[in-house]
Amino acid sequence: MKLGRRQLLQGATALIGAAPALLGQAVRRPNVLFVLADEWRAQSTGYGGDRNVTTPVLDRLAGESVNFQNAVSGCAVCCPYRASLLTGQYPLTHGVYINDVELKPKGRTLGESFRDAGYRTGFIGKWHVYGSPDGKYGRRLAYIPPEKRFGFDYWKAAECSHEYNHSLYYEGNDPAPKYWPGYDAIAQTEDACAFLEKQRAADPFFLVMSLGPPHFPLGTAPERFREMYRTRELQLRPNVPADQRKEAIDGLRGYYAHMAALDGCFERLLHTLERTGAAEDTIVIFTSDHGDMMLSQGLTTKLYPWDESIRVPFLLRYPRKLGRKGRRISAPLNSPDIMPTLLGLCGLRVPDAVEGVDHSGLIAGRSKPRGDAAAFLNLPVPITEARRHGFAEYRGLRGERYTYVRSIRGPWLLYDNQRDPYQMHNLCGKSEHRELQSRLDRQLDAALRLRKDEFLPAAEYVKRDGLGHYQEVNVPVGRHPSPWGDWDSTLPPG
Repeated sequence: MKLGRRQLLQGATALIGAAPALLGQAVRRPNVLFVLADEWRAQSTGYGGDRNVTTPVLDRLAGESVNFQNAVSGCAVCCPYRASLLTGQYPLTHGVYINDVELKPKGRTLGESFRDAGYRTGFIGKWHVYGSPDGKYGRRLAYIPPEKRFGFDYWKAAECSHEYNHSLYYEGNDPAPKYWPGYDAIAQTEDACAFLEKQRAADPFFLVMSLGPPHFPLGTAPERFREMYRTRELQLRPNVPADQRKEAIDGLRGYYAHMAALDGCFERLLHTLERTGAAEDTIVIFTSDHGDMMLSQGLTTKLYPWDESIRVPFLLRYPRKLGRKGRRISAPLNSPDIMPTLLGLCGLRVPDAVEGVDHSGLIAGRSKPRGDAAAFLNLPVPITEARRHGFAEYRGLRGERYTYVRSIRGPWLLYDNQRDPYQMHNLCGKSEHRELQSRLDRQLDAALRLRKDEFLPAAEYVKRDGLGHYQEVNVPVGRHPSPWGDWDSTLPPG
């Protein structure tokens, strides 16, 4: 059979690409060090412009990293985020849309994907997807069996504890609890460094460090870091109501102290990578599961569709492939996108069950973002503070320019994030923005169809999945009016 010129060229290219394998030289896959903080909002970073926070190590890392400026936690709750990270799926698909529901994956998970590709996998710190079926946090300190670790072999973890100075964990298959000495993030960092130092260059690793801080309690960082902020003058975001400024400052002192402590941990990790010679071939990621309002809009904790709650830091450094010159990407990156993006960067197959988008081409410069790209926001069932303040279930979009949110009762919030970065002027329902709102409403409808999200009342999901006994869905409903008088969170009676 006579081959054409194109076929000959394709054959030659394939042989050249296969040459290392034919010569017995395996293709070197990158290591991955994934550092996950808890409740660290994107706005509270030195490199992001917050003059209050002292994070020189993170600021240097940002100067060497790809910075996803609009990274979003689409369902800003601890357990839903972690389940999305591990599955690449949205909450109504993986089933963890409130805290402490056990994750029962419907496909290959992140840890299993790396383990099965020959990576040495490790997990240190807060797990929080084993769940507490009693609905009352009954398994938060329980031993987690191997089959519930979803592909992570090296294991020094616990379900959930925020006692950072008396922090429980389990090592491997030993069911006896142990305790990290001192402030747990520092001890966990030392353990992670020991893991990195023992790693052989020929064997790639995938290590997740899941840290508890800066999640409350806020006054528990080591004394030297609390002292840094004890009397420091702090600048508040303009969207903190005047009558709550003192409370906000008191909380931020502890919040920033935790961050300063973690910055020292990052310095130790990055130094170890350099010293062991692994830095060039290691993808380092720093991110968080969600943010914290810290009394912006008069609200605390997460759960809400405002930027202080949903936007998270996301730095990615990969010197061998991307160099060490920092750059920014404005395209939104959502929680379910992390798994396919990491697998794509490492040349690994993305499981069919994954719903997130692989942004590895965007990171490598092989593709360009869509102008109308937006992250899908969702709170299928309000819990805890959201119920206490009377917030209804919602769906929404967070793009580079606009945030649009619809509650179960109809259109609710519309912000121009460039002209109104503190989201103090709700444009929803204004006649001069009718066309914009209509366009975003259609875009949200398309996102709901893509997700096969029927946007049912919260009570229907709770009843369907037998979650009515969970205490977080039984918090009494209250009311939280807008400080600016242009939105209202009040749920209808009953």
